[in-house]
Amino acid sequence: MDYESLFKAARKAGTALADVEPERLGRILQHAARLLRGHTPALLEANARDIEAMPASSPMLDRLRLTPERIDAIASDMEAVSHLRSPQGEELARWTRPNGMTIVKRRVPFGVVGMVCEARPNVTADIFALCVKTGNACVLKGGSDARHSNEAIAALLHEALGAEGIDENTFTLLPAGHEAVGALLSAVGYVDVVIPRGGAGLIRFVRENARIPVIETGAGIVHTYFDIDGDLEKGRAVVCNAKTRRVSVCNALDCLVIHRGRLTDLPELCAPLAGAHVTVYADEEAFAALDGHYPAGLLEHAAEEHFGTEFLDYKLAVKTVASLDGALAHIARYSSRHSEAIVTENKQAATQFTRSVDAACVYVNVSTAFTDGGQFGFGAEVGISTQKLHARGPMGLPELTTYKYIVSGDGQIRQP
Repeated sequence: MDYESLFKAARKAGTALADVEPERLGRILQHAARLLRGHTPALLEANARDIEAMPASSPMLDRLRLTPERIDAIASDMEAVSHLRSPQGEELARWTRPNGMTIVKRRVPFGVVGMVCEARPNVTADIFALCVKTGNACVLKGGSDARHSNEAIAALLHEALGAEGIDENTFTLLPAGHEAVGALLSAVGYVDVVIPRGGAGLIRFVRENARIPVIETGAGIVHTYFDIDGDLEKGRAVVCNAKTRRVSVCNALDCLVIHRGRLTDLPELCAPLAGAHVTVYADEEAFAALDGHYPAGLLEHAAEEHFGTEFLDYKLAVKTVASLDGALAHIARYSSRHSEAIVTENKQAATQFTRSVDAACVYVNVSTAFTDGGQFGFGAEVGISTQKLHARGPMGLPELTTYKYIVSGDGQIRQP
């Protein structure tokens, strides 16, 4: 495989795409959304081939699976992005220096965005939509587990590009083999940034092996702290939703931290979890509070390994603390700095929690399930960045741009 030629073609396509008017870019996405809906049976057939090859016990199965409803949601997200205002060309700042020259800081596309992801066919459509809308070409290395799904989606995306007379190299789906990952991570001079989206192992591999800049989207080790002043009904709803809405996603709850003074409420707090067959790994105090009140077959003693684990399954750790400070210390030790929540009616506690917790998204009396570009009003997302440079949290359109300075004058020269 001549990867260098692929990357050169993507670079050329990205340069051309940056000059395409926003309305035309929006039409590409609307056309692609119609094609996705119109080819739902074919997409489901391709996805079934991937599903059949994946072990039924794999936590990745839910992320891989497509349904008519999920395909419609992917298309709807694409349409939402098509209607958003593109940040490309936005003037961020303007000032004039004493010598009369004017400096303008303006948003511009990266150029070529690379992405490495696991078994997530929805990401193929999401990254296409966000890159096209911002005037970026995209090179995607999808997981081999989603090979047939990704190829079916990519064919429709290329059809949408062709319908608008846009170079199909604007979107490149690399072969599923490992060789393609190494080529992408070494594409110096062709790919401007690479974004990994997947588990901790994938993210670590990209970070350690990339020769091009990386925007790190982190695994989610997510906590919710139920404070001494927490409302029980709110807590029940928030904890259950954060844990069970979709267990395979990065914003799903992994550890419930509870104030010792509220242990008598723990059985009721966890009651909805029993109905969803969630296995609880409880520390000694929490185990004693739940013993006899939670199904014995779903209640186990917690080990150290259960804290700091992204379960991606119907599993939850429970940690007892003596104070808000204890909760903050536990979260600081085990957090992946993705999403953290507090349930409390105490405004001072809420303020201290939001100020002290080091995470991309911090919630007060809200489920962490909302850490999502669509839920934030971004239309879709590239991923959830847990780093602090350039982008943090759900990455939408602005995060796929950089900026440049445009300096204008009337013959000014710099004196010695």
